[in-house]
Amino acid sequence: MGKLIGYARVSTKAQDSDRQQADLLAAGVRRDDMYVDHGVSGAKASRVELDNALRALHEGDTLVVTTLDRLGRSTANMLKLADEIKAAGAGLRVLNLGGGDVDTSNPMGAMLFTVMTALAQMELEIKRERITDSVSKRRAAGKDLGGRKAQFTDSQIKNAARLIHSGEPAAQVARDLGMSRATLYRRMEGLSLSAKRK
Repeated sequence: MGKLIGYARVSTKAQDSDRQQADLLAAGVRRDDMYVDHGVSGAKASRVELDNALRALHEGDTLVVTTLDRLGRSTANMLKLADEIKAAGAGLRVLNLGGGDVDTSNPMGAMLFTVMTALAQMELEIKRERITDSVSKRRAAGKDLGGRKAQFTDSQIKNAARLIHSGEPAAQVARDLGMSRATLYRRMEGLSLSAKRK
């Protein structure tokens, strides 16, 4: 019987993978056979520790993850990954897929993995649609969209206007401030400062 190779991932450095690692250990993965990516998005096709885990797989081994979203977010990428694992003669085991433990080394597990992967991507796309729709509605209603607030004082904008009036290129002044030229002009107009657009 081959060995179990565990893989865990957290999206930000602030998160910890303790729970995932505990679940992998409980499933029989040895600590020495566990690979963890910290602060890495599931949208990336290549992740250092996932790549290392895949290289560690030999025929008869099984890659174990706690949930499907630890592997990735795209149906195409996850199915490609499942094919790579199968081509290496290894299996893939997801500890909590659809409420149960799924092993792709058998036909039923492989079919369920494909279906759940497609559903996971569909859920992600629906979330994106909702966010886009919400932003569009807030923008149309003239509401605050959140994001970073202006970091520049009125004094900095007045100094920028003086530089532009003295002949400095507006694009360069804006770049030095770390903002776009359009944003600089908007801020100047907000302070009733005029400048020739160059």
